[in-house]
Amino acid sequence: MNLLKVKDLSKNYLTKKKVICALDNINFDINENEFIVLVGPSGCGKSTILSIIGNLEDKSSGEIKFNKKDIKIGYMFQEDALFPWLTVLDNCMLGLKIQNKVTDENEKYVKSLLKKYGLSSFEKSYPKELSGGMRQRVALIRTLALRPDILLLDEPFSALDYQTRITVSDDVFKIIKEEKKTALMVTHDISEACAIASKIIVLSNRPAVVKNIYEINMKNKGLPSENRKDPKFSYYYNLIWKDLDHYES
Repeated sequence: MNLLKVKDLSKNYLTKKKVICALDNINFDINENEFIVLVGPSGCGKSTILSIIGNLEDKSSGEIKFNKKDIKIGYMFQEDALFPWLTVLDNCMLGLKIQNKVTDENEKYVKSLLKKYGLSSFEKSYPKELSGGMRQRVALIRTLALRPDILLLDEPFSALDYQTRITVSDDVFKIIKEEKKTALMVTHDISEACAIASKIIVLSNRPAVVKNIYEINMKNKGLPSENRKDPKFSYYYNLIWKDLDHYES
């Protein structure tokens, strides 16, 4: 089922001297349970697309159409943004408190997620006591607590070292798939995109247009770390590298 349609999306910024076009007629669809990744040159507007879809920023023209009533959107930023003075459980309950949705049922759901993903023994711990990977899991569970229909992930692994980010990408991918969520992620890392995505949307340099959309089909698709070993991994990597190289040259 089609969950989201982005049609002819454009974004212009006004300065004192001129109009700067950041996004130029961007078009793509997202189906339920897909894991879509946006890649493109630095500063091309990848995060701007997330902000517009998440209603954090206005579009200049075009259409964002959700094919579901009262759709709920979850947003996960580059930093985990956990409050150091709150426990793991309180951090996970924060969104629910802000929206006045703290109920016994919702608290039970949050605790079940913490237990399911190996964090139940850390409910009363504070962020400083957690590893980087554990902090990202907490941040994701905080987002899932609001039961979103679609997750927007803005370079969620960029603050982690290489080895940790591979492990955490497995964790995040597994959680999103097990919870049957739809995801749209931004990354500058082509390897990360090829390993985690079901579909990759390649953007050009600014003003950004959609250069190509690739369905990522691997023989035995599994966790991102496993997908890196698939023979087709390098094939997709090289395709996307050429697209980006063409626009950055």
